[in-house]
Amino acid sequence: RLALERGSSARQALEVITALLERHGQGGNCTEQPEPFVYHNTFLLADRTEAWLLETAGRYWAAQQIREGSRNISNQLSIGSDITAEHPGLRERARSQGWWSGDGEFSFARAFSLERQPPRMEAAKARLQAGRELLRLHAGGDGGGTGMGDYFVRYITPGILLLPRPRSVFKPFVFVAGIKAVPQVRSPSFPQDPARQIPRFRGSVDRRHELYRRHQAALELMERDPERGQQLLQALRELEQQGLQGMQELLQGTASPRPEELADLFFDCVEAEMKFY
Repeated sequence: RLALERGSSARQALEVITALLERHGQGGNCTEQPEPFVYHNTFLLADRTEAWLLETAGRYWAAQQIREGSRNISNQLSIGSDITAEHPGLRERARSQGWWSGDGEFSFARAFSLERQPPRMEAAKARLQAGRELLRLHAGGDGGGTGMGDYFVRYITPGILLLPRPRSVFKPFVFVAGIKAVPQVRSPSFPQDPARQIPRFRGSVDRRHELYRRHQAALELMERDPERGQQLLQALRELEQQGLQGMQELLQGTASPRPEELADLFFDCVEAEMKFY
């Protein structure tokens, strides 16, 4: 969030995050649950002209400029020796800890990854590989897309961002003035939020927004009643195809919606998807 606020490009966002990391470090539980689950963060940073992969370990970091193809992230370090920028003390840190001899090729992922990861993190390796396969499928080979967690993001042309997600329907978002608010995808707020009270997280709340609740109900239906689940899935795929066709017409110039229609587009797409659920 701070990178989005303070940087006007992917490169500036990289500089913001790494400066904050070097000054403050990182840490803390990743969930509101009492059992600890901690990992350090990875970022995909992209604007219309360039993209970066940033991976971190405490105050240390390595970054790779993505010049072609596609990349995804999933709770694993993946930058090897192809490092474009790095923390000035990165290699000395690895050498001093015995993670790298100081001779030969330096791999950030090999030096800073645990030799034996917890099962929860070990499972992320399969998810990382599955994400790569999905990217190749969606991007039509090796080009065109950048994955963000379980999101697939593709910049088609300045101002248009495509946001399909495996568990929901493709929904286009066009950057225009007067975007209509979409409360169905906004997490609820709480007057007595456990995240804001001291000590923190003494209680728990349900932060799922309305569309996410519908997603979960649909997944449960698919498991409970496969026949009805497949019918729902087919209907959603047809709805998604309509959205893709509409965006293709917009990009090709065969459709010319009014500005107010574009401002309402994402809201209308969410509304349409929720009716199917």
